[in-house]
Amino acid sequence: MAKEKKQTKTVKPKTVKKTTKKAAPKVTKISKSPKQAKSVKAPVAEVKVAKEVEKTVAKKAKIAKKTIKKVAPGVDTGSVEFQISNFSDKIKSLAKHLKTHIHDFDSRRGLLIMVGKRRRLLNYIKKNDPAEYEKAVKSLKLKA
Repeated sequence: MAKEKKQTKTVKPKTVKKTTKKAAPKVTKISKSPKQAKSVKAPVAEVKVAKEVEKTVAKKAKIAKKTIKKVAPGVDTGSVEFQISNFSDKIKSLAKHLKTHIHDFDSRRGLLIMVGKRRRLLNYIKKNDPAEYEKAVKSLKLKA
């Protein structure tokens, strides 16, 4: 009997060209028909995020307006008295926030830091100008 030769094919590996081009980002088209609009949810989520950002920006602007009203031209914003009153306002607003958001520990830490800074400023005034200290404590109603 004759030996049969097994036929084997040699397969050359395909060469893969490496390209440095990045794929273009997918652009979703927003259509006006309600059926197609339901299938595209990404823009809706972006709109919600944008609205939330607008709300927070509006709140921060409102708070900034309050602080700007207090600072009249010619007021020394670096004075200890002004800094103490400014810290007191921030402390009041943060305390109000923490009453509704009990588990906001980062804000609680910020509150404690501000209270410490105000305390140190009050100690400084008490040591250097006791009359000014009494005036600040009475005007801010810090001690009962």
